[in-house]
Amino acid sequence: MKAINAADQSQDMLPEYKLDYSKAKSNRFAEKITIALDPDVAEFFTTSEDVNKVLRAILLALPNDNLTKAQQVA
Repeated sequence: MKAINAADQSQDMLPEYKLDYSKAKSNRFAEKITIALDPDVAEFFTTSEDVNKVLRAILLALPNDNLTKAQQVA
């Protein structure tokens, strides 16, 4: 195996690369969001659906003339 020094490696790098984004695939993990609840709060919720129901109810109770995202999802 041939050792590569830093000078040789930097010469191999181009200042810019043209990438073909038409072949790119979406990241299947991009939409997942994880939020950690404090232990005292987690005692009241057994599933993420329970948490979402309560949060949507709170969002609907907020004063807002526009259609909220919570109403669109529910």
